Amino acid sequence: MDETLQFAGRKGRLKVYLGYAAGVGKTYQMVVDGQELRRQGRDLVIGYFEPHGRRDTIARTEGLETVPRRRIEYRGTSFEEMDTAAIIARRPEICLVDEFAHTNAPGVERTKRWQDALVLLEHGIDVFTTMNVQHLESLNDQTFEVTGVRVRETVPDWVVKLAGEVVLVDLPPEALLNRMKRGVVYEPEKAARALENFFREPSLAALREMAMRQTAHEVDLRQAAPDNSKTATNPLPQDNAAREYLLLHISAEPSTAAVIRRGRRVADYLKAGCIAVAVTGRAADGSRAQRERVNKHLEFARNLHIDTRILEGDDAAAVLVDFARANKVTQIFVARPGRTPWSAVLGRSLVQRIVRLAGDMRVTIVADRAAAMKRRPPG
Repeated sequence: MDETLQFAGRKGRLKVYLGYAAGVGKTYQMVVDGQELRRQGRDLVIGYFEPHGRRDTIARTEGLETVPRRRIEYRGTSFEEMDTAAIIARRPEICLVDEFAHTNAPGVERTKRWQDALVLLEHGIDVFTTMNVQHLESLNDQTFEVTGVRVRETVPDWVVKLAGEVVLVDLPPEALLNRMKRGVVYEPEKAARALENFFREPSLAALREMAMRQTAHEVDLRQAAPDNSKTATNPLPQDNAAREYLLLHISAEPSTAAVIRRGRRVADYLKAGCIAVAVTGRAADGSRAQRERVNKHLEFARNLHIDTRILEGDDAAAVLVDFARANKVTQIFVARPGRTPWSAVLGRSLVQRIVRLAGDMRVTIVADRAAAMKRRPPG
């Protein structure tokens, strides 16, 4: 069983320092708070710290115990990763873990650093960590629209919901750009590349707004449900309470990933139930490649803690809508068909039938914005 999901009996407490870009001061604030806790007599260590050559931040770590990193050799290259086992053996009260969304080098037991952090929490160790809002999985498509950059390292929303506290570390974009130009954030060559790409003022302003909204949302969630020890799965209702319930149609369309992210985020904001449904049958099976894409999308939904169902029937639209109506679904999310011949014929027909049959429900058609941006003419 995946140890990252065995979370019901955890003792550790998660605190997330959230920003909108590198250089706003997340790591600095985390270390400053760590120093204060150390002065109060708390047993605290640094599990992983990424200084990026920032002298002020490095200076703030003086006197804090650091657990040595683990060295991993892979294809002739040496990597340094957080040594989770050594931290557990040391058994501190609090562990500072920088770069929550980081992907570990091949050879580490767990793929992501956030998975390592969950293991520390399971062993009763409080974890303070840092991440940017663009690393939140449900905001991946929105981040791409804002920046034109597809963020590959992400953290599922349900993991962030486990945090007892989310702290916004803020800095106006103009101040961040000034720090970048002065070489405070990155070395000059890397800073110049960043200023030409991700670090443009309109993009930073949009990301900052996203971070502020996300933090406000996290505060609202904690006020409504202070017990964050439970996972964020929202299955279909077992009662007749007047709530929203979302059904996400899982198909082979590339934009299904966007359907899942959008549905997960809307469900969180509405505090709604959410389920992902695929329909199989002679008319719905398609090619082997299409079935593999459906399975991949179902697994993606499960990773975001969305309940999944696989239904059988040759009339996919009727099966989907009948299931939705029987389970009191109020909104259905479907993928807009792509431009392939298969999508143009079967996909569009399926979406049209779902819209026609689901007259008593809201149907949201989600487009593949990444593909649309690639097709957009320059200028």
